[in-house]
Formats: sequence, structure tokens, C-alpha cells
Amino acid sequence: MSDSAGYSNLMQFVLSGLAFGSIYAMVAIGFNIIYNATGIINLAQGEFVMLGGMFLVWGQDELGLPVWAAVAVSVLIVAAIGVAFERIAIRPLRNPSVLVLIIITIAGSFLFRGAVLLVWGDRLFSCDSFLSGDSIWILGAIITRQRILIFGTLLVVGGILAVFFGYTILGKAMRATAFNRTAARLVGINTRTMVMFAFGLSAAIGALAGAVVVPVTGIAWEHGVLLGLKGFAAAVLGGLGNNAAAVVAGLLLGVIESVAAGTISTDYKDAIALSALLIVLFIRPAGLFGRAELTRLGQL
Repeated sequence: MSDSAGYSNLMQFVLSGLAFGSIYAMVAIGFNIIYNATGIINLAQGEFVMLGGMFLVWGQDELGLPVWAAVAVSVLIVAAIGVAFERIAIRPLRNPSVLVLIIITIAGSFLFRGAVLLVWGDRLFSCDSFLSGDSIWILGAIITRQRILIFGTLLVVGGILAVFFGYTILGKAMRATAFNRTAARLVGINTRTMVMFAFGLSAAIGALAGAVVVPVTGIAWEHGVLLGLKGFAAAVLGGLGNNAAAVVAGLLLGVIESVAAGTISTDYKDAIALSALLIVLFIRPAGLFGRAELTRLGQL
């Protein structure tokens, strides 16, 4: 293989990895938002991603909506599901332990998957690319417009969150709740409402990630588990609670996964995330970019 061909192949793997890494990064941000607000790991986060993809297909096929309207409907529905989950399963508990809350999110994960399996069945759903037109040549590699859109979606989400947490009253209230819930309550912030918003925002971001990835991978009832695992791996790699680091870690994880699949074997593709997670947990439990005392909201 010539040097130019090897370079083109490498760039192909990298660009493909950036697209999937963008999905992992958005899932990781969802994990961080709920972790910062409650101190728990929401193990139903992957199901929010899966539901986003499912409702996108439903909006297009059953309601006949154009793709952008279907995306908006999907995000709103899943955000409402996230809020309802917090109101029904989390809020009624009085002084629950972190372990109990995590177990509840596991139960929620099973519930969401079972409901989707019951309603839509076990087949793979897909849809056309959001953007028409030929693939684009970048640095000697070909990338589809949908993959560019996925990466662009991450940039937009990151920018919106930076403005939201840095400059809006609601965002600052959520940051205050994450930093010190007791102090936030003393200055008049309704911390329970902030937790509810955290679940809604996390679900919305997960749904958006699930919607934009459908044209590339399709979506089925069991896909949320693997997407959630890889998003959690990115969150841990970056350092739980640090959104900026989660973005870097998610992109890095996607690139490593893609290069390994292209140069070694696709059979090991899904094992990369778990291996990276275990290695980091053994060597640096706070994450690659984390401190011993984990950071909180507002890192983007």
C-alpha cells in the first residue's frame, strides 16, 4: 500500500470516528448533566438516545412530518419522558441513597426498552439522510453529509450549553444546585425543579443524538444499551461532571474505535470502549482530564 493510500485510509477512519465520537460525546454530556444535579449515574441515558431515534422514525412514517419537524417532535417527546421519569420515579423518594437511585435508573432502562419492543417490535428502523447531495472529499477521504451534520450538531449543542449555563438565570441556578444544593436552596432556588430540568435537558440531548444517527446506523430497541455504555465510557474518560472533557473524550473514543475497526477487525469495535474504560479506571479513576475532586456543571 502506497503512502498516499495509507494516509487516505487513515483519514477515512478518523473522519468516520469523529462522527460516532460526536454521538458518544452528546450521550456523555447527558450523563454529566444528571450526575451534576443529583450525584447519580443515570443508566437509562442510552434509552433516551434510542427513544429519540424511534420517535424520529415514527414522526416521519406515521405522522408524515418533514425530517426537521420530526426531529423537533422527537426531542420534545423524549424530554417530556425524562421529566416524567424524574417526577414519578425520583422525586417521591425521601433521602434515597445513591445506590437506590442508580437501581431506579436501571429499572427505567428496562422499562423503556420493554415498552419500545412491545410497541415497535424488534426490527431495525432507518430513514434517509437529512441532507441531500453527494458525499464530500476532505483531506483525501470521503465523508457523507449526514456525518458532517452529526459533528456539527455536537458543536451546536456545546455552544448552546455554554451560553445556557454561563449567561441564563436557569442555567446559573442549575449550576448553583450542582455546586451546593443546600446553599442554592437557602438563596431561594427550587432545587427539585432544577433536578427536573436536568432530566429533561439530558433526555433532550440524548434524543437529538439518537435522531441524527438514525440515517447512519439505523435504530432498534436494544441499541440504547451500547450507546449508553460508550457515552458513559466517554464521560468517565473525560472525568465525570466535566462537559468539555467529555466532548474531547467522546471524539477520541470514536476515533480510536474507528481506527481499530479499520486496521485490526470490526469484531473488536465495540470492545474498545469497555477496554478504554477499564484501563482508565485502573490507572486514573478521576478520568484523563479530571481532578481528584470531580468537577461540576458549567465546564463547557
